[in-house]
Amino acid sequence: MSSGSGHRAPFGARLRAALGSRGNLCVGIDPHPALLEAWGLGVDAAGVAEFSRRSLEAFGDLVPAVKPQVAFFEEHGAAGVAALEEVLDGIASAGALSVADAKRGDIGSTMAGYARAWLRDGSPLACDALTVSPYLGVGALDAAFEAAAGAGRGLFVLARTSNPEAGPLQRAEAGGATVAQSVVDEVARRNATIDRGDDPTSPGPFGVVVGATVDDAPRLDELHGPVLMPGVGQQGATIDDARRIAGPAFGHTLVNVSRHVLRAGPDVAAMRDVVLDLTMAARVTARGDGADGAP
Repeated sequence: MSSGSGHRAPFGARLRAALGSRGNLCVGIDPHPALLEAWGLGVDAAGVAEFSRRSLEAFGDLVPAVKPQVAFFEEHGAAGVAALEEVLDGIASAGALSVADAKRGDIGSTMAGYARAWLRDGSPLACDALTVSPYLGVGALDAAFEAAAGAGRGLFVLARTSNPEAGPLQRAEAGGATVAQSVVDEVARRNATIDRGDDPTSPGPFGVVVGATVDDAPRLDELHGPVLMPGVGQQGATIDDARRIAGPAFGHTLVNVSRHVLRAGPDVAAMRDVVLDLTMAARVTARGDGADGAP
């Protein structure tokens, strides 16, 4: 499987560079109604747009990646989607990578349509990486794997998520491995087919989502791709938890924090302080544990 669009470096190489210069923190933009009201904004598309602008002002230039939660934009219809397009442009202008948290997953031509919407050059919703759900089968996502690799973009495939409802399914065993481990192994197999060109040591473009709050995380040492790890902050996990679960993969792990940062808003300076403190904590953790390649 080839990687890259011809004019854009592969996602793994771009992610490694961003992690090296900005640390491990990925901050979400989650304009849910309670936060909009807490910030004194309307629960409408205009409020979502203003929330997003202030968020990007606070941390867009500090972190390697920003993760807008697509649902909170879609609920406001066309105007909300227009605000999301503005956010994706703003993330790029701030020098960060965009991770669209859309959790798409379907089959055949429908999955191909989602892939074109989020991963095709020229699409108004094109992002650097997209979250996808494998629970119609990892192979059902092949259109997204192909589109991402061909355009120099990335995927984060849900593997072991931190929501309580996920446990019985993702811990279930089939063929001697848990469902979550099987997802990681399938993603690893696809990373192994990627031609990394002039940067053979960079992570592949295909990653997984593993919660920092889980006590039964799948092995990540053979993934050779990025990890998106939510759960730090308000959900109860710490940077140390993320480092322990990621292990050798911590050097290309995005530690996702959303509410812990956003609840400091709408004060832009206060949000920046929270992000800077968390970024420093991640750097200290990496140095203290001697993580290979960690920023």
